[in-house]
Amino acid sequence: MAGVDVVIFHHAPHDDDPALVRLLAEARHELVRHQVGLFRRAGAARVEVLPGRDDTTTDAPGAGSFGERLARVVVQASIAHLVVMGSGAVARLTLGDARRLVDAAGAGTARRALTNNRYSSDVCAVSHAGLLRRLPRLPSDNALPRWLEECAGFTVAELPGRDRLALDLDTPLDLALLALAPGAPPAMVELVRERRIEVPRAGALRALAADPRGELLIFGRTGSRTLSWLERHVHCRVRFLAEERGLRASSPLAMRSSSMPGGSVPPPVRRPRATLGRLLDDRGPSALWHIVRELAGGAIIDTRVLMADRWGAEEDAWPSPSDRFASDLLRADDVSDPWLGELTRSAAEADLPIVLGAHTLVGPGVRVLLAGTPGR
Repeated sequence: MAGVDVVIFHHAPHDDDPALVRLLAEARHELVRHQVGLFRRAGAARVEVLPGRDDTTTDAPGAGSFGERLARVVVQASIAHLVVMGSGAVARLTLGDARRLVDAAGAGTARRALTNNRYSSDVCAVSHAGLLRRLPRLPSDNALPRWLEECAGFTVAELPGRDRLALDLDTPLDLALLALAPGAPPAMVELVRERRIEVPRAGALRALAADPRGELLIFGRTGSRTLSWLERHVHCRVRFLAEERGLRASSPLAMRSSSMPGGSVPPPVRRPRATLGRLLDDRGPSALWHIVRELAGGAIIDTRVLMADRWGAEEDAWPSPSDRFASDLLRADDVSDPWLGELTRSAAEADLPIVLGAHTLVGPGVRVLLAGTPGR
């Protein structure tokens, strides 16, 4: 097997970061240490932890889009066989997963790739990595397998355990969810205990899920796999609103232009829109708990879809990471943005359980959170 390079893009913790931002960076730092060990044991020739995106200097190692950074690394380090990921990704990665990725990356010169999710990748092994020097300015790693398959002629396969590997650390709430999952890295569990981070209203949501008379609202970037699990594992009825899937992964740069009939120009990308967002726009963020009460007895809500509906798809226009993380933990007093603060307070003060979060919460987090439902 050829020598395989593993590249992990990582933002190191900084002392002047807000508390919750630093907590997430520390958690990712510990997770990177754990994953570096896995890849070394799996036989990787070299594991490099490189700076994450840094727009302050155009020639800095972390400057530019994901596509630009990865292409630059491949050229500068003469990488031929690659596994690439960002810190915080695939938090439940095992030694067996690492071995499959290293083996796939090192398997000859055929154009083959292995990922946890071909439509929204978090880790990807690339066997003929020299071709990545042609990579366009992909905004994130999520769309990499699609570009490899549609534009570079690769055969893309998926790792087993797709649902397990979908759990990422994008917010401190995800750290609390990870600590509930079987096989969570001990360092992550210990960090949750030390910082006293927990999923708000978790017990009330489990009780609702166990009640045949109850109804639970799931809203956001989720899909049929989660719905299928819910149908098998909870007693309550489920109102399921899956919206804006592919918010991060559907980059036009990753799609083959010839897929349009007759070579026609693809239509402009529609800005994100969400039904719950339209209701909040009409009635105001403080009405969240009233809206939820009209639909169900509790809710698990992906607020990033609501932010994209209100401010657009680019995170730079959203409330700060510190505000978003505080909202996920229902700490309304720590949210400075007025709109998000009202939304958070509405959820926190509701007399029914409402949990706010990001993609992990409404995807793999649902299974972790509700796995302890009584009677299941």
